[in-house]
Amino acid sequence: MTGVYITIDTEYASSLAGLGRAENFARSIAGETPEGPAGVFYKMRLMERHGLKGVFFVDPMPALLWGREAIADVVRPIVEAGHDVQLHCHTEWLELAGSAGPFGGRAGRNIADFAFDEQCAILEWARDTLVAAGAPRPVAFRAGNYGANDDTLRALSEVGLAYDTSHTPGIADGACRISLTRRHRRPISHCGVIEVPTGCIRTFGGGLRHAQVTAISSREMVAAIRHARDHNLSSFTLVSHSFELLCRARMRVNTIVRRRFENLCRGIADMPGVATATYADNPPVPSPHASVRPVLPESRMRAGMRMAEQFLSNSLYGAS
Repeated sequence: MTGVYITIDTEYASSLAGLGRAENFARSIAGETPEGPAGVFYKMRLMERHGLKGVFFVDPMPALLWGREAIADVVRPIVEAGHDVQLHCHTEWLELAGSAGPFGGRAGRNIADFAFDEQCAILEWARDTLVAAGAPRPVAFRAGNYGANDDTLRALSEVGLAYDTSHTPGIADGACRISLTRRHRRPISHCGVIEVPTGCIRTFGGGLRHAQVTAISSREMVAAIRHARDHNLSSFTLVSHSFELLCRARMRVNTIVRRRFENLCRGIADMPGVATATYADNPPVPSPHASVRPVLPESRMRAGMRMAEQFLSNSLYGAS
């Protein structure tokens, strides 16, 4: 059985902080639109309809501005629906909190911008805030912007989190500074934690493309999961965001991306030999294999159809 981790970075947008908590929640978490909701509550209902579980990496940093209840409003319905809540962290919120924050005005875009002891303090505060907001004690973490480094992993171990999933082999020039390469695509013990790379597929020219709902098509996601199953891989990690089924301005539903997520859920539910997994109930285990993990080979037909789909999506929903 191959475990599919549908991971959803669930976060208020720091770029929309000036709109206030209620409007930010509507756009970034609930995904409220004239066509109906398309945020985390819609995703949870869809997954439940197909008998699937999700892993919601919730960012508690907005509590610096709006208090613990802002995070409880996110955590409570996820826990009540029986999905998994783990820890996410966007350190951009520290700059918005300024000197009123708990870290003396220290700021940085990514958690990797901070020294080891500062990262420990940030992670401990974020973990405790998430738990105080109603989440079970987390065991897994993903850095905002994937912007972790080896000190982040050591800090996670220091504060009692056993898993990280910030390493993104499918993003060549991202913010992740963990000392692993694009060839490290299996869960691996590294710097005191188990690093769980996000999924990827092979693309034109031998490169890799990350398995995110806005980055690859539902055909590619389902084919990648089937490929993982057929190669006896224990897990495959997909990435989405709480606001990802919306247009760029987060005011309308992006029907193309929403259809991708719907097809993904249907594809997983209908596929023998796979099941969704969570860090709370069945976390990934380090691979005993030293060989490079195989990935779904390039398909010009699938890639071409995705590129046409992306062009249409960007044309219809990229600006507003």
